[in-house]
This record gives sequence, C-alpha cells and structure tokens, in this order.
Amino acid sequence: MTLTLTIDTARWREHHRSVLGQYPGLVPVCKGNGYGFGHHRLMRETTRLGIRLAAVGTVQEAALVQDSFPGDLLVLTPYRNGEASPALSDRTVRVVSSAEHCDGLAGHRVVVELRSSMRRHGITAADLPALRPVMSGWEFEGFSIHLPLNRVDGAGGAEEVASWVRRLREERMPLRHVFVSHLSAEEMARLHAEFPRTRFRLRTGTKLWLGAPGATRYSSRVLDVTRPERGNRPGAGRQPVSGRHLAVVAGGVSHGVGLRAPRMLSTLRDRARHVAGIGHACLNHHLSPFIWDGTRCRFAAPPGLQESVLLVPGDSPPPEAGDEVAVQLRYTITRPDRVVEEPRVPPAASAVTGSLAPERG
Repeated sequence: MTLTLTIDTARWREHHRSVLGQYPGLVPVCKGNGYGFGHHRLMRETTRLGIRLAAVGTVQEAALVQDSFPGDLLVLTPYRNGEASPALSDRTVRVVSSAEHCDGLAGHRVVVELRSSMRRHGITAADLPALRPVMSGWEFEGFSIHLPLNRVDGAGGAEEVASWVRRLREERMPLRHVFVSHLSAEEMARLHAEFPRTRFRLRTGTKLWLGAPGATRYSSRVLDVTRPERGNRPGAGRQPVSGRHLAVVAGGVSHGVGLRAPRMLSTLRDRARHVAGIGHACLNHHLSPFIWDGTRCRFAAPPGLQESVLLVPGDSPPPEAGDEVAVQLRYTITRPDRVVEEPRVPPAASAVTGSLAPERG
C-alpha cells in the first residue's frame, strides 16, 4: 500500500529561486514533518540554494539535521533554564524570549525574540533593562519578531516591526539583524528603506516550500474494490450500504488522513459551512480527501491506521485495484510512504561551508 508524494522538481526549484529573489537573505524554516517533504530533503534544497542559515523548530530537530547541513541552525523554540537538550554543534543559534531564562548561555549564539501582537511569547519593552547585563556575555546574532499570520486587512506588520526598531534604537541596542515573519516583499522593502543600517531577514517555510501547489501532488493506490451485499455495514458500526462500490485505498491516520485542527471562524460564510459540516457529520456523511473521477468520495467508515474505505460516487465507473486516486492533504501533517521526482534528478552535489560569523556586527 502506498501514499505517494510526486514532485515536479524543476518547477518546484524554480519557485524556490523566485522566492529567494524576492526576499534576499531569506531564512528557510524546516520544522514539524518537514512540510511533508522531510527534514533532510529540505536541508538539501537549502544547501542547493546556497543559503547558510536555516531555522528548525526544536533542539531535537537541530540534532537530527546538524550533521547533514553544513550551515547554521536557528532553533525557534525559546530556551528555558535547565532544559534537557541533545548535544548541539557550535553552529546552533538559540532564541531567548524571557529575561529570566538565560542561564548557561554565556558564550553561545543568541537571538532575542520580541513580543509581537500575536502575544505568544517574547521580550517586552519593560524587559529590556533587565536583559542588557546578560547580553554582553552572548555572541549576539540579532532580534526576532514573529507576526500574526492573519492580520486585520493584512496590514500593520511592517509598522509593528518599525515601532520595535525605533524603541530598540532609543535603548541603544545593537540592530545589525532583525528576523521577521509573514511580511510581503513590499513591506520588507519599506523596512530596509527606513532603516538602511539594519538587515531584515524573512523566516518562512510555507511561502518557500508550499508556494507552488502545481509542482507537487499526492496520490493513493487503490488496494481493493468491492460491492457489498444489501444491509452490509462496511467498517466498524457504520450505516448499511447497498448498490455502491467500496474502494479500499492507501492512506490512513498514520499518514495524516482524517486529521483536522480547530479553525478560527471569522466570517458568516465560515460559520455557515461549519454548521453544515456538523449536520453532515450527524448523518455519518464525511467527505474524504480522496478524489475519483473528479469527485471527492465520502468515507464509508472512519479511516484506519494505514488505509481508508471509500464510497465510490454512484454516477462514476468504479476504479480497479492498482489504480491511482488523487488526494488533497495538508502538507504540514502528511507523511507519505514514498516521494517520486519528475523528472528524476541526481542528489545535490554542492555544499555550503562557513557560518554567520563574518556578518556579525
């Protein structure tokens, strides 16, 4: 059984180069499941682009890739006193988001996270006086600010960053590098124009790795097709099904099929669709991410660990075992069985050496 991710490699990499051209100094983010591609694959692509700094989510992810990636690694999870951490190379950069959690970082490379309107974590303006005495013992890399993804009318991000930079200027803080997120190329340009002595660097994963949806696709192998007898109940405890073909396909909860996260419902249309979804769920009508003959199939039973049972649409010819069906899945939660490249390309031969040291001020 196989759930496959297929990559149009040339098209995917052309998108990477395009994004890098719009955002000089871009810092690729590789965290979680590696955006569906895997950590090592994304680190190879980062190396291919000649980028010398990548961001990972946790110290465990840094330990996983540090031997295969020759550049520097920025760990986005903030440092906490007494944390259990694997052995990390001196190319690792840690994030500090609290003046109280700085123990043991003397001589280490550090980025300070600033509190944004996301209000998740970060140093506040009131924390700056307490932070200054310990900063002198660090190899200070710069400041960072993580902006909300969904800002009101999509505006205000650049001004929020600019407001922080002005405050840091007043406090005579070093402003060589500021790492930002969720800004447009135009907003980045405005910041560089207003503060020409500061280098603003965008951290992004989604824009870089998932910004060319036509270059990647998921597909699933049909494992079996049956036509149940009248009154039979496919799966565990579902309603009777008759006169419809059932298709067993590769892809279950271990791959990310059937998993959903809470959503913020910001419009009446969002709320109406959510209520309609609840109504369908009460009738055991659950749309699956699998598509056959141009139509999304319904689950005939809750997805299993590695496979799903689907109701084939009544007006569609049934598939046969071995056929491929398209699957619409969230890349950030999906773990495919295999990755296929089109066209087939050799492994990256280039390597990046060095660190951020020459750019530190």
